[in-house]
Amino acid sequence: QVQLGESGGGSVQAGGSLRLSCAGPGYTLSEYCVGWFRQAPGKEREGVAIIGRDGSPIYANSDKKDRFTISKDNVQNTLFLQIINLKPEDTATYYCAARGPRLVGCNFASRFNYWGQGTQVTVSS
Repeated sequence: QVQLGESGGGSVQAGGSLRLSCAGPGYTLSEYCVGWFRQAPGKEREGVAIIGRDGSPIYANSDKKDRFTISKDNVQNTLFLQIINLKPEDTATYYCAARGPRLVGCNFASRFNYWGQGTQVTVSS
């Protein structure tokens, strides 16, 4: 059973940085397409960044590409999201998700079949 757990969220001031982590038992990270999504209060969930089995990252837009860095450590079986220059509009619950094992397709339109419980990020101005 795949279980994902996020950590690293918190309350920071605008301009600060955070590093989110996602790990859990039951799966081998190298066999999955994995990614980060977020949901702000009153808004729909949106994609942030995903990374394929080959390690190639995909960012949802140019702003996220500039300030977010997705990476993974297949040995530690852990997914990361580094965020710099945090803005109040980044306030949201951040979720990691996994698609696999070894399923074809890894993009924001893909169906991710495993989700974590989320970690809260709050950015104050």
